[in-house]
Amino acid sequence: MKKDRILLAEDEKGMNEVLRILLENEGYEVTSVFNGEDALRSLESEIFDIVITDIKMPGADGYAVLKKTKDLSPSTLVIMITAFGTNEDAIEAMKLGAYDYINKPFKVDEIRLILKRAIEKRRLIKEIEILREKIKTTYRLEDIIGRSKKMQELMQALPKIARSNSNVLITGESGSGKELVARAIHNLSTRAEKQFVAINCATLPEGLLESELFGYMKGAFTGATHNKEGLFEIADGGSIFLDEIAEMPFQLQAKLLRVIETGTFRRLGSTSDIKVDVRIIAATNKDLKEETQKGRFREDLYYRLNVIPIRIPPLRERKEDIPLLVEHFLKKAGAENVRFSPEAMKRLLEYEWKGNVRELENMIERILLLTEREIILPEDLPSELQQQNSSPGGLPELTEKGIDLDRLLEEIEITYLKKALEIASGVKTEAAKLLNLSFRSFRHRLAKYGIGEAED
Repeated sequence: MKKDRILLAEDEKGMNEVLRILLENEGYEVTSVFNGEDALRSLESEIFDIVITDIKMPGADGYAVLKKTKDLSPSTLVIMITAFGTNEDAIEAMKLGAYDYINKPFKVDEIRLILKRAIEKRRLIKEIEILREKIKTTYRLEDIIGRSKKMQELMQALPKIARSNSNVLITGESGSGKELVARAIHNLSTRAEKQFVAINCATLPEGLLESELFGYMKGAFTGATHNKEGLFEIADGGSIFLDEIAEMPFQLQAKLLRVIETGTFRRLGSTSDIKVDVRIIAATNKDLKEETQKGRFREDLYYRLNVIPIRIPPLRERKEDIPLLVEHFLKKAGAENVRFSPEAMKRLLEYEWKGNVRELENMIERILLLTEREIILPEDLPSELQQQNSSPGGLPELTEKGIDLDRLLEEIEITYLKKALEIASGVKTEAAKLLNLSFRSFRHRLAKYGIGEAED
């Protein structure tokens, strides 16, 4: 855990030394300077929790330091040092945004008390921000819905995984609930009182992603008008969720590896290391091992992330969970009185759900917006559910609305191709025999529908 950082600006050398020793003995990390100009330069290169500055200094005075602090790092608290009897200066400083002031000659207990209150206020502000975020998105183990064997095994493992501090790699298809599981791990852990921050590595260009993760100093690049904490610093003591980690640029992967190995990083434009204690939970919908073999992902980083692997099964592998999920999403939408007819539920169970749980939730939301009845019928379902049959167990009913026969035949063919591969454990020659096809014809159909690799 990083120490609270204090910038001390005092031009009297004896007073500076006494204050520096006092603060370091109290457990703070102190940067001390003897004039306003050096204080301003320090503010431009680092971020501090507290600034203690004398008002009267040659050159740039304490007011200039106060203004610079508020411009660069508004959350940093400033404590002013004033000569005894100059309360007008102290009052003016408070009007300009100072947190408090100390009179010379100072009392040690007074400084300790003011600093304690300042640090508590800064931490309280951060905790309130964390609490607001948790109120918006509270994820617990109970929020993970599933009675299938695979989901029950996952839920039983999560509390034990949460108690560990090891990095976690979550794999699963898009929409399967990777962030839900990541947040549950954090909220079940001893880090739950600290921040959980999430970022999608696929949505930002390399430069912006780096600045979001590690922060930057004013002037580090065009548009950097103030100092900014990165997500790793914000997550100190907590967890950071790196979604779509496979999309992280190769050069940036090396910097992430350094954070894991040393627990330190540097903001863009800074030469100083910052030490943090952060648990990394990464996620991807790709085969990260295969990405390393193809040279697109660092192998050393892969092993550092894959300490505890978690695979979230796609919805088509746990279709017995669909009725529970439907009930959950109806309740979430405030539609507890709505239910799906047996035939409509049958269509849901037969559908392939390539978008997984997210697709199911979006579909239910769309149905509730467009349908007022309390019993959802097959004709209320989206067209793709009305005209599909993802399992060999039956055919959709032909009504006056008609069906797309070509699409239906393609879906039936795809279903049997995949089922044959499943039964044959991926051996294509055996799968071809199950369908009474030549191996050449079987490979052609796989290529036609983009199922796996066409080569054996």
